[in-house]
Amino acid sequence: MTTAVALESLEAPLIDSHCHIVFRNFDDDLEEVAQRWRDAGVGRLLHACVEPSEIPAIRALADRFPELRYSVGVHPLDPEHWAADTQEVLRQAAKADSRVVAIGELGLDLFRTKDLGPQLAMLRPQLDLAVELDLPVIIHCRDAAEPMLEELRERTLRGVCPRGVMHCWSGTPEEMQGFLELGLYISFSGNVTFPKATDTHACAQSVPADRYLVETDCPFLAPVPRRGKRNEPSYVMAVAQRLSELRGEPLTVVAQQSTRNACTLFGAALHNV
Repeated sequence: MTTAVALESLEAPLIDSHCHIVFRNFDDDLEEVAQRWRDAGVGRLLHACVEPSEIPAIRALADRFPELRYSVGVHPLDPEHWAADTQEVLRQAAKADSRVVAIGELGLDLFRTKDLGPQLAMLRPQLDLAVELDLPVIIHCRDAAEPMLEELRERTLRGVCPRGVMHCWSGTPEEMQGFLELGLYISFSGNVTFPKATDTHACAQSVPADRYLVETDCPFLAPVPRRGKRNEPSYVMAVAQRLSELRGEPLTVVAQQSTRNACTLFGAALHNV
């Protein structure tokens, strides 16, 4: 089934549940990019935030594109953007705009650094803020499933673990099961289309129907056959198509289910797509 044929049968618009179109490599053609995501049947975008200085520009994008919702947060590899007042900055930004539907992207990353201390110092107040504001979290977790599970399990025992999603999933089925047991969702991006991503394929096949999302994480991780090029929200269709193949389900089912799941997790601001 080609994407063009599949689009004709879609009954629910897709939601790209994680993108970064604020990046400068979209400056020259963002209107054309927007037309392509609309033509592809993408009804909502969730724009992730990686550091507080992005927030005004992301808010301006939400003004420009009414289908866009966004998060506020600090990426685990950006400790230079965390200061004594950052939690309060994020709190006020989230409370000021109903289009803020999540805290993040936050998390842990041991791929580029082995120093967990600064990352935990940013992670914990953001998790606290999500609980306080009753917002889900968008979790970046790379080569750090064990410490992330430890942190979230301890919080679950204390009743202070927010709901959320493991974005751009690339872990093992065993790691996925640990996060599912904590009530988290699993989001698949362009890497699920990579031929050698066997663990990700296995996770896509076994994740419960009511617990998966689709995303691009653009401009990163463009799906096959555009791998290595700039990614964009319209390409979320390729992610959904690959999930439908791996799960042996029609594309319409994956589109409807992933959209339903995103609306369940992120709330009323993503409904009516």
